[in-house]
Amino acid sequence: MRKTATLGITGVMRPSLADLPFLRGASKRALKSAESASEWFSVPGGWSLFQAGDPADAAYFVVSGALVVHQPSPDGQDDIIGHIRAGEPVGEMALIAGDVHSASVSALRDTEVIALKRADFQKLVRAYPEFMQSLSRLMLMRARETRHGRVRSEPRMFALFSTSPSIDIDGFARRIARHIEALGRKCAIVGEEAEDRPSAFFDELERDNDIVMLVAPMNESAWFRICLRQADRMWVVARRDARPSTPMPLSPDDNSPARRFRLVDVIILEEGGPTACDPRLWLDAVAGVRLFRWRGDADSRRLARTLCAVSVGVVLSGGGARAYAHVGAVRAFREAGLPIDFVGGASMGGIVAAGVAMGWNDDEIEARIRDAFVMSNPIADFTLPVVALTTGRRVDARLKEHFGEARIEELSLPFFAVSSNLTDGTAHVHRSGLLREALRASIALPGILPPVVVGDDVLVDGAVINNFPVNIMHAFHRGPTLGVDVARQRTLIADDFRAPKNFFSWVLEHGLSEPPPIASLLMRTATVHVNPWSNRENVDLLVAPELQDVEIRDWRRFDAAVDAGYWAARRELENPPARVASAIAAAKALSD
Repeated sequence: MRKTATLGITGVMRPSLADLPFLRGASKRALKSAESASEWFSVPGGWSLFQAGDPADAAYFVVSGALVVHQPSPDGQDDIIGHIRAGEPVGEMALIAGDVHSASVSALRDTEVIALKRADFQKLVRAYPEFMQSLSRLMLMRARETRHGRVRSEPRMFALFSTSPSIDIDGFARRIARHIEALGRKCAIVGEEAEDRPSAFFDELERDNDIVMLVAPMNESAWFRICLRQADRMWVVARRDARPSTPMPLSPDDNSPARRFRLVDVIILEEGGPTACDPRLWLDAVAGVRLFRWRGDADSRRLARTLCAVSVGVVLSGGGARAYAHVGAVRAFREAGLPIDFVGGASMGGIVAAGVAMGWNDDEIEARIRDAFVMSNPIADFTLPVVALTTGRRVDARLKEHFGEARIEELSLPFFAVSSNLTDGTAHVHRSGLLREALRASIALPGILPPVVVGDDVLVDGAVINNFPVNIMHAFHRGPTLGVDVARQRTLIADDFRAPKNFFSWVLEHGLSEPPPIASLLMRTATVHVNPWSNRENVDLLVAPELQDVEIRDWRRFDAAVDAGYWAARRELENPPARVASAIAAAKALSD
């Protein structure tokens, strides 16, 4: 049963709409009339204000606390669209449009709101145009942000929980705070001395600071519980030589709002000492969304960029041999001073992204991709087809040679790869487990490589369903996203299919190292319904190399594709968009 609260508040002085920043320009008469027609109530943390599909019968104004805007994701959880903070309205766009709510809104913590019913709202709009003008400015800004794939408001209140008495959580917070301040942001660190402060104290902290870090040991103390209620997002800080206790105070069956909205990350401290615990145990113990490795100052800077929403995410598309262009684009990004903080991709884009997440430098990425895919064709182990043209053993060997036993959760950077689940027709996002197995699934193009079977799921190439997974990256981080897309519509050469030779004639002329035209045919068939322009409008900087002369099965056209990716990225970075320029400036500020 959904919990929707309309609990009236008594015994406390009623707040004034005049205190809301965006309404300060409205006339006193307009505000007085609005207040007399409004209802003031509280929504307990975790309860719903309204849900997607509900009729829009009121506009709401947050007095204190915080709301979260969310929609269900394909995995049945909730994807966060944005936050609504004290002083901001919500629900006004659907009310004015006369439509139902497009997303759900719930209280992230105990929240006071003022509601203005439809009839009263419309009366005020007709009588007092300045009231509508204030809302119109805000709605225009939100519409622009939504059109460009932005969230309305970033997480600002973070709880940092230490899982061991030996972790200096205050010192850890101070190290990150120094980098936050170097970025020109105002930061506050708050400990248990604030245990007895009222809710208004935390609202004031949010108004006065860009980032607030609430630090506490993970236990059953009153301060720990306050942090649970107040935080937008939680970071669980653990030692790499320790194991999570059972049960943990912050456990997957916790009914706090953070559990519902999956706003929990894990940071593994790796300074000295042996590794005694699989990081997945920490993720499972707290139902964490992201995992960060912390080894020193470079990772502190990355965490500061993540907190301040200037972290850089890079998404690399699939495209067969055309994906070699990603190697050149990554080199150009790094030369421009762009730190890559999050990386992911589909199919061959996932392979290059994995090299970045492994911590390989530009030369090593180029050398390894060349060795694995150019020096000898890994999909030349043809067989009489039962489920595929090849056995897949060569690909398995190449992946093991270059990625070994590395696990996704142990990589230098947060990483994901995308495969396609043919069992239920959805995209499968790999965020943990053996890296080479995730990559093998992500490049298993139907008919060419055998699929990967996990339980009852049959996984094939990520390009079949989501070739350019920008939407996955948007859920992964809040900073600017750079995308390199090598897809295109025309991927077949018609002459290959005019009076085609038989198999033996083809082998006599080309040998077994070059895949026959059926490879291109199967690649195109598997991805024929994929829109090559999908998600392109949702990246902050798009690199789309000109690769007309490189076909998806031209595995030896490595140098041409790499050069095309490099120069295409260089051109886009000559005049980068504002958010990308801000990320470059932030990286420079942290390196000075």
